[in-house]
Formats: sequence, C-alpha cells, structure tokens
Amino acid sequence: MHQAGETRTAKGNASKGIDSKTSQQINKIIEATDGQAGAPIRVLQRVQGLIGYLPREALEIVSREMRIPLSELYGITSFYSFFSMVPKGKYVIQVCLGTSCYVKGGQRIIDSLNKEFGLESGGITPDGKFSLQTVRCIGCCGLSPVLAINEDVHRKVKPSRLKEILGSYR
Repeated sequence: MHQAGETRTAKGNASKGIDSKTSQQINKIIEATDGQAGAPIRVLQRVQGLIGYLPREALEIVSREMRIPLSELYGITSFYSFFSMVPKGKYVIQVCLGTSCYVKGGQRIIDSLNKEFGLESGGITPDGKFSLQTVRCIGCCGLSPVLAINEDVHRKVKPSRLKEILGSYR
C-alpha cells in the first residue's frame, strides 16, 4: 500500500509528488497563459502534454497558482474526454463499442485484451506500453469492429489477430 501524497508511475513504482523541475515547468505554462480567456483548459492541456496525464499533485499546483478551486479543475478534467488523471501507455488502444462494432464483436476484442494481455478499460500494461480505452464511435462503422492504436485504425479486427496487431507496436 502506498502512502498518502504518492503517485504511481506507469511502471507502478511509487514517487513522491511532482519534482521541482516539473513544478517550475508547470508554473511557466501558467505564466504564459495568465489572464487569457479559457486559460485553465489550455494550462491543463499543456500540463498533460508535459507529464502525460494529470496527477493530483499537478492539479494542486495549477489550483494554487491560478487561484482556481481544485473541484473546478476536477470538473474540467472529468468533463473533457481528452484529459486523463491516470497514466497512459505509450500506445493507447481505443476499442469501439458503438452499436455496429459491438454487434460485430467489439466486446470480444475487449474480453480478449483482458484475458491475453491483462488489460481492462482504463488500465495500463505493467511495462507501460499499452493502455486501453473504450469509445462509443471511431467513425468507421462500415469497417467494424475497429480499434485504434494512437492514430492507426485497424478494421474488421478479430480477437485472433490481436497478438499480431499489438506485436507490431512493440
């Protein structure tokens, strides 16, 4: 069990908060957007770009420095799907569970990723290579079931091809 104030990295190791260099970079991001309309969203986007996700410690720095309640920042990060408060893998797998993909086997893909790779929706592999998200539509209904890995869309995916597909990203 980890202590309060610790964060888990993508590899599962505990680390105490945000280091001073990262904290300074966050402060520079905040200063660059000071007073601009929509600044909190831009700041959160840039902080996520810096760290890879938005850990609580980063949100606390933004809250304190921008004088925005932490609850408001949590509201923003939970509303917009492009924000993540958990680490993401180097390769983000998005499996479509929209109607067409679901009917044609989207859930079987999720089940196979869980069984063969230990991946659950919102989870990350122990090596930090892959994380898994379920989405409602990738926009390729005629090619279902589909999954996207970062910007690559794989069409008519069968669970038996997952090892081959993921193997090409190792």
